Amino acid sequence: MVYLIDASVYVFRAWHAWRVDLADADGNPTHALYGFARFLGELLERCSPHHVAAAFDESHGRGLRQRLFPAYKSNREPAPLALRRQFALCRQFCRALGVAEFASEEYEADDLIGTLATRCRDEGLAVTIVSCDKDLAQLIGPRDVFWDYALAREYRYEQIAARFGAVPERMADYLALCGDGVDNVPGVPGIGRKTAALLLDNFDSLETLFASLDRLGQLPLRGAQRLASQLREHRAAVYLARLLTRIRCDAPLAAGSAELVRRAPDAAAVAAFCAAQGFGPALVRLAERLAADQFFGTQTRHQPLALTS
Repeated sequence: MVYLIDASVYVFRAWHAWRVDLADADGNPTHALYGFARFLGELLERCSPHHVAAAFDESHGRGLRQRLFPAYKSNREPAPLALRRQFALCRQFCRALGVAEFASEEYEADDLIGTLATRCRDEGLAVTIVSCDKDLAQLIGPRDVFWDYALAREYRYEQIAARFGAVPERMADYLALCGDGVDNVPGVPGIGRKTAALLLDNFDSLETLFASLDRLGQLPLRGAQRLASQLREHRAAVYLARLLTRIRCDAPLAAGSAELVRRAPDAAAVAAFCAAQGFGPALVRLAERLAADQFFGTQTRHQPLALTS
């Protein structure tokens, strides 16, 4: 099992959830770093994964999707400098704990995870994606797990549709139809989540849907003919939206499963890191436990939670 961590989600969570008075000797805030470090250390101690990687977002509004659609994610406030500084330190902490980490100015963390998941799956390894981001559900295959770590909920392939609205293979099409307000991706006016799900249940894909608009009247939908007209009018916008909602699995990473094998933590580096950031001994002791773990590098301890309906 390969663990692929959507790291930025947990950095942002810590930024909002942890005490804001945590700071280093120079007064720089460190609460997002501390919260992420605690999360990562606890996950490693709980799971003892053989293969693991963390992916970070570093495009800062300059990535390939913004070039396709400048309004993509324009509804979000840019990360403040204090938070961006802590992102770099989170990557440094990953390396000290022996965890491979990846970031790109072109590709989002989702694309890095998609690329790594595809390569590892091609090598016969199943994948656990650690995230709460619905977009990543499209990557889940029959042997994989979507793990919302903070809520202690896990979803298998057959549960994705009930949780997120569409089966993984149709998730990008689904979000292109109904839109995604979180990422400022517009959908087709008049199509919400239920309508998008019904359309894809009957037509399987955008290609089949647009080739069969004359059959919309046969569906139990109020205003089906108007809906067909809306789809014709917004066809180009929908296909553009799918370029935004579909996770890329071809990012130029020089990595496969061999590069994701967890290395032994550098307890001395962790101790120096924590001292520089003004952290107490808890993270140092955790690193020492990880380094001495008899299970290190031999097996994955984590057992799936009870399946969530």
